[in-house]
Amino acid sequence: MLLETTNLSKRFGGFKALSGINLAVKPGAIHGIIGPNGSGKSTLFNVISGVYQPEPGGRVMFDGEDIAGLRSHDVAQLGLARTFQMLRIFPGMTVLENVLAGHHSKVRYGLVASVLGTAAMRTEERRVTREMMELLAFIGLADYADMPAGEMSGGQQRLLALARAMAARPKLLMLDEPGAGLSPANVDVLLETVLALKRHFGLTVIIIEHILKLVMDTCETVTVLEHGEKIAEGTPSEIKSNHRVIEAYLGKEMKDDEVRAFLRSA
Repeated sequence: MLLETTNLSKRFGGFKALSGINLAVKPGAIHGIIGPNGSGKSTLFNVISGVYQPEPGGRVMFDGEDIAGLRSHDVAQLGLARTFQMLRIFPGMTVLENVLAGHHSKVRYGLVASVLGTAAMRTEERRVTREMMELLAFIGLADYADMPAGEMSGGQQRLLALARAMAARPKLLMLDEPGAGLSPANVDVLLETVLALKRHFGLTVIIIEHILKLVMDTCETVTVLEHGEKIAEGTPSEIKSNHRVIEAYLGKEMKDDEVRAFLRSA
């Protein structure tokens, strides 16, 4: 497994946001994580990526290394990149500058070379700029490289956040609500871009998403959380027919066949 969590829990005071989560993600997979609001999805991402520290006894194995307790920048250095539900782009910087900022941990020159402005540093800067422009071209943003990020549309900013995460050349890409606020057409563009990146770079992808159709049409395995616990896991077709998942999303008022129809059309 590329990523495996064991007994992963997280408390905030007396509130238990995660309770004993076991998760296994195969290399090259697209793995979805869904659940109602407040189910613990983003908290799980934050614990895995080092934003939050897990409770004692929880383990996060990534590419054969236990990363539980590491800080987020150390986790990123190991090849795990993520986007956030709330975009964290730099609006006053250009599109290219935003992507270059995402690549800063991968540069091959040190502080001394940077201060002295050596020929090696200038050569490296040209190489990095060329690579980042190629990445922008792949994602469809090369024509906007010199535009301030704050002037882009919402859909373009979502693609920029994706490009900046990819700039770190990750092994695992974690996407937190990538379709939030997008029109159906832009969701389709984003989905096609993620799939193209996966194929081109051999990525493993984990997606948190409220747009169920996006998850069901894309992911090979889907994990369902409710109140900080894992209540189901399986293929999209298995999840669509899982009685507990149906109750978690829509309660007990609707008949199962009606709810299944809703999940298939969502």
